Amino acid sequence: MAESSTNVSNTENLLKYMSLDQKGAVMAEYIWIDSNGGTRSKTKTLSKAPAGVDELPEWNFDGSSTSQAPGDNSDVYLRPCALYPDPFRRGDNVLVLCETWDSDGSPNKFNYRHDCNRLMETHAKEEFWFGLEQEYTLLGPDGWPYGWPKGGFPGAQGPYYCGVGTGKVYCRDIVEAHYRACLYAGVKISGINAEVMPSQWEYQVGPCEGIEMGDHLWLSRFLLHRVAEEFGVKISFEPKPIKGEWNGAGLHTNVSTNATRSDGGMKAIESYMKKLEARHVEHIAVYGEGNEERLTGRHETGNIEKFSFGVADRGGSIRIPRQVAKDGKGYFEDRRPASNADPYQITGIIAETLCGGL
Repeated sequence: MAESSTNVSNTENLLKYMSLDQKGAVMAEYIWIDSNGGTRSKTKTLSKAPAGVDELPEWNFDGSSTSQAPGDNSDVYLRPCALYPDPFRRGDNVLVLCETWDSDGSPNKFNYRHDCNRLMETHAKEEFWFGLEQEYTLLGPDGWPYGWPKGGFPGAQGPYYCGVGTGKVYCRDIVEAHYRACLYAGVKISGINAEVMPSQWEYQVGPCEGIEMGDHLWLSRFLLHRVAEEFGVKISFEPKPIKGEWNGAGLHTNVSTNATRSDGGMKAIESYMKKLEARHVEHIAVYGEGNEERLTGRHETGNIEKFSFGVADRGGSIRIPRQVAKDGKGYFEDRRPASNADPYQITGIIAETLCGGL
């Protein structure tokens, strides 16, 4: 990295202990999404390696400490829903993605996965495929983008997108480490690139079918925070981390169904545009906090107040790739979601809108 961190990492000391025999026990890191759109986790010791989520026990946590429950009824239950190899502890150790449930047997109000999964199961015949493009910004301990002059600004945008070389890209070591961690865990990460604003990067996850999209994207976010922790760097998913003439950060969402992928799929895409336009306000409501600062109609965005679409138009709400228009079938890209949006809410409302019929 370009600068030394003020955080001290003792990873080299830790490595001495990572090779110790666990005597057949397995460490399971239970991960959940909190009330602020962040990830939390804690570790449970298992007596053997689980073959699947069905072999994992439910657990609970103090929801009053995460603003997910009141203090006088604070137990929130963790129900395992997806299982992955642990790239940090390795061996038989696992990462466990969980849903949050209240003590009365209902999903916690911040459990967006439950409704999303129900929608995906209801519309399974549509065979929804998603691909999400997660943009994020790397910040130093002081909260300023990494590599930027303290309190100042680097040169104007231009050389940074997909850049190579000192002064053009920052924190490639973290990006590479995250990529490997995702691959090890089985996340369907499909690529990475440096973005238009310096110290901003993007990685892509997908294609994933149905509920798998939200699961893989949330686990990739957990892994990114966890990797950056080793380097003393902060990860920001804010859609407009730096005000002014800098590109914001989005979570562009690529969507296809069996109908759009089949011959004549452009007709299906065009019919979907009418449905998406009719529910533009509802979509914007769940497409991320602070998105109004990003969707201004400038810096490769559409205007938050109106819906638009076009072929190869990066200034529209929806972009239809030119190759799709040429082939007459394929997918479309919803460019409205902000980088901090919940993938379960995004994919869920898209499935609901496209299959609801108007």
